[in-house]
Amino acid sequence: MTACVVCGADTVRMFLDLGQTALANKFLRREELTVDEPRFPLRVGFCESCEHVQLTEIVPPSAMFEDYLYVSAASDTLRQHLFGLSEAIVARYPVSADGLIIDIGCNDGTLLQGFARFGARTLGVDPARNLAALTAEQGMDRLVAFFTAATARQIVETRGRASIVTATNTFPHIPDLYDFARGITEVLAPGGVFVIEAHYLLDMLEQAAFDTIYHEHVSYWALGPMLRLLDEHNLEVVHVERLPIHHGQLRVFVQRKGEGEVQPSVAATLDGERQAGIGRFETFLRFAETAQRIKTDLRQTLDQIHASGKRVAGYGAPAKGNTLLEFLGLGPESVTYIADRSPLKQGRFTPGSHIPVVSPERLLDDQPDYVIILAWNFAEEIIEQLRPYRERGGTFILPVPDVRLI
Repeated sequence: MTACVVCGADTVRMFLDLGQTALANKFLRREELTVDEPRFPLRVGFCESCEHVQLTEIVPPSAMFEDYLYVSAASDTLRQHLFGLSEAIVARYPVSADGLIIDIGCNDGTLLQGFARFGARTLGVDPARNLAALTAEQGMDRLVAFFTAATARQIVETRGRASIVTATNTFPHIPDLYDFARGITEVLAPGGVFVIEAHYLLDMLEQAAFDTIYHEHVSYWALGPMLRLLDEHNLEVVHVERLPIHHGQLRVFVQRKGEGEVQPSVAATLDGERQAGIGRFETFLRFAETAQRIKTDLRQTLDQIHASGKRVAGYGAPAKGNTLLEFLGLGPESVTYIADRSPLKQGRFTPGSHIPVVSPERLLDDQPDYVIILAWNFAEEIIEQLRPYRERGGTFILPVPDVRLI
């Protein structure tokens, strides 16, 4: 890719190269371990024209999202968060009984379940065919497709326009942002609201969360570039909230220009970004240096543990964990197995590093000496779930933003 996905300028300057990696959510079956695994360059850059942070090479979305193994309900924390999101949106923008709510990238339908409590019609749009059965069992209306301008026209023709549209952890995935924005303007009813939740670039920098970078995440959003994109489609941000979920997210309320009152939170957020140096390339060079330091520190910690004859397992098999594993060059000789609550991942192997994924019960039965928490953004929930492991003398390793033993 040579052009910025926001402004189109040929001014994207790379600041971090994480190497050639496998697709982070393509967990392998045993019989696939002997097949050559596709790998792609994972590099991230800064646009010197509009200050947007993005991948410098893009993998086609069809290679990543039509068979998808991440499910929202695997985390109690995330399920509670999404139900809270539905309540917060409806409190600000009440929906009538015949109103339509659309969730783009609906995954297993957790957020739609939250909205369904308010009696409105719901529609999930998601290309993952393997997850469609999860919402079908709940009786939810689902369109198995990518959300595009053409998809939006199809929705309007068959179901009408939506008073609420959401995209939680989906907006960073979009390579063609202009087509996506046209789709939003097509499907959004007059006076309606589009709500985005996405990993926040400022949090990624402050927490050194380089493992958030993987091929699904084309964009790493700050508010400034988002405003520029939306402005070109007669849309504006009317309110912004900064959230702790997923180690830091931005919740953005978007309406057509003139249909909502812009709150002071927008200007305050922009001011915070300027003070943090998000508009300077040097800020991202320091971030890249920190990623290299964490790599060195974690590798030394694991080498010392193995040298003493101790065993290390992992907990949580998120996509971000695979960026970490591949960046450090870790495999089953370093992390024997990874426990995860998702039945979709159990029995498979991590992409690139080929570490087996097992149920949490295996970890509790086996009692390894150390457990590295790859889903460190849910560390508190995980440590509580594994209280028996810790009470029996087990030690947790938190890899980011600093290597810590707990």
